Amino acid sequence: MSNLDRHPAPHELGGLEQTSAGPVLDLLPGREVLLGESTRVRRLLPTLGRRLVGAWAFVDHYGPDDITASPGMQVPPHPHTGLQTVSWLLEGEVHHRDSLGSDVRFGPGELALMTAGHGIAHSEQSPATHPRFLHGAQLWVALPDAHRETAPTFEHHGTLPGFSSDGASATVLMGSMGGATSPGTAYSPLVAADLDLTAGADVELPLEPDFEYAVLASSGAVEVEGAPLDHGAMLYLGTGRRAVRLRAAVPARVLLLGGEPFEERLVMWWNFVGRSGEEITQYTEQWADQDARFGDVVGYDGPRQEAPPLPPLPLKPRGRTR
Repeated sequence: MSNLDRHPAPHELGGLEQTSAGPVLDLLPGREVLLGESTRVRRLLPTLGRRLVGAWAFVDHYGPDDITASPGMQVPPHPHTGLQTVSWLLEGEVHHRDSLGSDVRFGPGELALMTAGHGIAHSEQSPATHPRFLHGAQLWVALPDAHRETAPTFEHHGTLPGFSSDGASATVLMGSMGGATSPGTAYSPLVAADLDLTAGADVELPLEPDFEYAVLASSGAVEVEGAPLDHGAMLYLGTGRRAVRLRAAVPARVLLLGGEPFEERLVMWWNFVGRSGEEITQYTEQWADQDARFGDVVGYDGPRQEAPPLPPLPLKPRGRTR
């Protein structure tokens, strides 16, 4: 999924000096962003107060939206470098095409994992005949320096492992949790798990104390360590936790994200992750010149997305938080 903001803010991410040294409960404010022609999303990372959770560098949550009378998601071909995209649907269907030749439709409970690495282009659309509702999350993972130039790949996993406990049914998207390990390829220590909570659920989940975590309420409302979390909001938990307690008075879904704090400094602008402003400029110019770094998305009917204007000032370090 693309960042379609025509004036995207540059972010320098990484470094450990502002990582929480222990448990916290910080509510992360999101902002509404128009994605493509008709889809509005809640952008939760990067946001005021936090730019990373482990290697998780970008979180968009959308829906549930009734798209009966609309084309739904329509994101034209656009580029990525230095990251992975993790697409997760609770309702609906998305048609993914990319410059590797991938042509895949995926739905709820299926993992669509694209590793951009050196460079890739892709598009995402709701099919012409699509389900009534569209609801899901789009996540980006920053690749560490040792892997950021890896050859691009696309993985589609139709079934994923999980576990059940005290009114919660968990699906592990990335990494390992509760004895279940995702088949998705990861390049740094991290985890993502979707939890379906029944009404009255009261569950304690095991965590890694060296990880930092955040919880997104993707459907319904929950209590996280006693703190209320409403639909579409995300709570940062910090580090140093060996468990987290979730309670749900009504049926709810939450997305738990975590990982080792990301030590490397990197620059993220538009759909690119690099290590300097000069790299970002190079990627932008290569996309404009239709360079072979990104290739072509075959099968998409329409023009590709043009890059927004580069910032007028050099990209400068801003750290992990604002």
